[in-house]
Amino acid sequence: MRVFVTGATGFIGFAIVKELIGAGHQVTGLARSEASGKKLVEAGAQVQLGTVDDLEGLRRGASAADGAIHTAFYHQLAHVPLGTRLGVFLGGAPSGIVQRFMEAAAATDRRAIETIAAALGKGSPLVATFGTLGMKPKLLATEDETYDHSPRAFGGIRAKNEDVLKDWAARGLRTSAIRLPPIVHGPTAYGLASLLIPMARKKRESAYVGDGMNRWPSVHHLDAAHLFRLAFEQGPAGGTYHGVDEEGIPFREIAEVIGQRLNVPVVSKTPEEAKKQFGFIGPAVPLDNPTSSKLTRERLGWSPTHMRLLADLEQTDFFSKL
Repeated sequence: MRVFVTGATGFIGFAIVKELIGAGHQVTGLARSEASGKKLVEAGAQVQLGTVDDLEGLRRGASAADGAIHTAFYHQLAHVPLGTRLGVFLGGAPSGIVQRFMEAAAATDRRAIETIAAALGKGSPLVATFGTLGMKPKLLATEDETYDHSPRAFGGIRAKNEDVLKDWAARGLRTSAIRLPPIVHGPTAYGLASLLIPMARKKRESAYVGDGMNRWPSVHHLDAAHLFRLAFEQGPAGGTYHGVDEEGIPFREIAEVIGQRLNVPVVSKTPEEAKKQFGFIGPAVPLDNPTSSKLTRERLGWSPTHMRLLADLEQTDFFSKL
């Protein structure tokens, strides 16, 4: 099949591109520049230059494909168009910058999903990604549960876009939502842990909150890429899947491995201290986010086979590259 992939040069998106090509699909990947698109060409994909804000470009890419996988999302202010960036900085009190940025990124995501969906033919597959941190904390999240509708939910702003997929499923598209954990790991990136590591190095301590027994799920990026392909090929309309290998690793254990690798002490912080310690991800650090993928494995036959997080952190050379 001809597949249009947004975020195609990213950590997860590029793994998906290679997974699709390996299975015989023809891939066109969205890239921000010729330089970033070069690796797509080398992998055997075609390149469409553009950004997730370019709705006409998204429409063109999707209309030329049999289906689409949408992974692009603004994680950095530097990637946001200037006008939107000014609105984030100047749209209110400085304390609200993170919230305004998240709202702007989610709005861009929603427009992108709507545009791609409208350009695809009836019955076409459309797979988009969200986060398990959008689920209710402390309870073991399952695929058939909806996201946390609380206005204070850490990932709730983006999670609301799952409703857009449901709407398009009702209109005849074969949509799939894949919720990914806060740590999608591999040789070059470790999800939110990629932020924890330089923070620990800078502050000369690796921290957790309280007793550190709150749990974060994880998955290897190659296993995640395989799940995207399975959902694209097999998923029925309106399906929701959890790209989770490990249901929940105590955060303290993650902090301990980081401390050992950096040779810094491992310390507990209060929730108030965490705000200063972890910056904008401070609200996420103490969250208990256990997440099941039992139904995903049953429904799609997905079976993760790659290295698990703590073993990966113990041997990766990622630390020396920071």
